[in-house]
Amino acid sequence: MDRFSIVYRIMGTENEAYARAQDICLEQTVEFPAELVPAGFIQDHLVGQITKFGADGPDTYMATISFAIETTANELTQLLNVVFGNISIKPGYRVEEIQLPDSILDLYKGPRFGKEGLRELLKVPQRPLLFTALKPMGLSSEKLAELAYQFALGGIDIIKDDHGLTNQSFAPFEERVRLCAAAVERANGETGQNCIYAANITAPHHEIMSRARYAKENGAKGLLLAPGLVGYDAMRSLAEDDTIALPIFSHPAFLGSYVLGSDSGISHFALFGQIARLAGADGTIYPNYGGRFSFSRAECRSIVKGTIVPMGSLKASFPCPGGGMSISNIPDMIQVYGSEVIFLIGGGLFRHGPNLIENCKYFRSLVEAVSRL
Repeated sequence: MDRFSIVYRIMGTENEAYARAQDICLEQTVEFPAELVPAGFIQDHLVGQITKFGADGPDTYMATISFAIETTANELTQLLNVVFGNISIKPGYRVEEIQLPDSILDLYKGPRFGKEGLRELLKVPQRPLLFTALKPMGLSSEKLAELAYQFALGGIDIIKDDHGLTNQSFAPFEERVRLCAAAVERANGETGQNCIYAANITAPHHEIMSRARYAKENGAKGLLLAPGLVGYDAMRSLAEDDTIALPIFSHPAFLGSYVLGSDSGISHFALFGQIARLAGADGTIYPNYGGRFSFSRAECRSIVKGTIVPMGSLKASFPCPGGGMSISNIPDMIQVYGSEVIFLIGGGLFRHGPNLIENCKYFRSLVEAVSRL
């Protein structure tokens, strides 16, 4: 008879918003006319229940609605369906926060490594971690591997495939992974560092697991996945698979429409923080404020809160802001994020000067210097 709760932001007058809250109770569970819902267990327990309702601004109301845990069938897919299934198709509803009891949280392992595990893997106990992507699309596997080698020599901690690199003819997956992983290990042998290469395994469903295994067997030390394209439960399955056992970085491709509307969708806190952790992301990538995307400073801070908010025994994940970042912005970003962050910078490393290795070294030295202040 346990229950979990979701906090929704609902648009409209007080009467309209309360009617919409009542609609959530039915639409997200029995999807049945209220007057026809069978009395007893279904009506008293399975139908959602409004436990809190109040104004949050002009024509804006917050409603906390509880649901029976039985409605989720102990499945992440169905949990998300109850959280934001049919009402995601209706305007004026926004998921703000997910409140889960231990009876649900205990079903999920969450991030395998989390913040502490990633730091231990990389042997970087304190400073912000440094992340970059292999790009642009169109380079051969050999040229991408050479980029990976230079990034690693320059002191980058994590080098990932750009999210658009999958299995194109100019850089086939197996060839690219093999060469890039080897290049990073060669650089590690020269520097004594523990840089890791994360292969993008976003792929048709029947190939995701085989690509993950190939990546691991051929030297990749991490994985990149876009759950908006392949599904959150696919990421959860990978994170919980002991034969894979690699850190997973979640990419936001295809997720933007969930968070860009102020009066519909899912909050940044819930989507990039809570849901990503439930599905096992060790690092959650998202657009940083001030870059070429529209996320605000406040929205980015809310994501950070979602990565560390207590969720049973689930580990905290790393926020990974990126998207149009420049080296010159690092001091300000450290003021916002502190040291518990992974800075993802791509094109900015090339713009700084002609020597990529020196650019990376400067990026790292700047982070180390500012983070000591």
